[in-house]
Amino acid sequence: GMTGTFHYGLQVSIINSPAEYIQSFIHETWLKRYGSSPSAEMITLMWSLIVSIYSIGGLLGSSCAGYLCVRFGRKKAMLLSNIPALLGAALMGLSRLCGSFEMIIAGRLFSGVCGGLTQNVHIMYAGECAPRKLRGMIAITASTFSALGKFVGFVLGLR
Repeated sequence: GMTGTFHYGLQVSIINSPAEYIQSFIHETWLKRYGSSPSAEMITLMWSLIVSIYSIGGLLGSSCAGYLCVRFGRKKAMLLSNIPALLGAALMGLSRLCGSFEMIIAGRLFSGVCGGLTQNVHIMYAGECAPRKLRGMIAITASTFSALGKFVGFVLGLR
C-alpha cells in the first residue's frame, strides 16, 4: 500500500496548501510571457485545471490498468506505474526553473495516471500474492495507506 495508494492519498490532499504560491506563479509567468496581467478569472481557471486534471489522469490510468495487468502481469504493472509518477514529479519540480505553469498541469496529469493505475493494480496484486488467511488484511492496505496519504498531506499543509 505504501508504494501506490499512499501516493494517491497524498496527491489528492496536498494540492490545497500551495494554492497561493501556484496562483502567484501563474500570475508571474503570464506577466513575463504576455506582458499583461492575467484576469482573476484566468488565474482561477488555470488553478481549477491544475486541481482537476489529476482526476482525468486517474480516469486514464484506471482505464488502462486491466490491460497492463494482463499484458505485463501485476508486479510489472505496479513497477510500470512508477514511470508516470516520476515523470509527473520531474515536470512539476522543473516548472519554476523552466517558467511554465503548463508543466504543473502535465505533471498532475501524469501523477493522476499513476494514482489510477496503482489504485487498481495494488488491490489485484495484493489479493493474488497474499496467503488465504491474510488476504483480507493485506487487501485493506490499499484503503489504509490511501487514508494515511491524505492525512500526511493534510498535516504537511498545516502552517
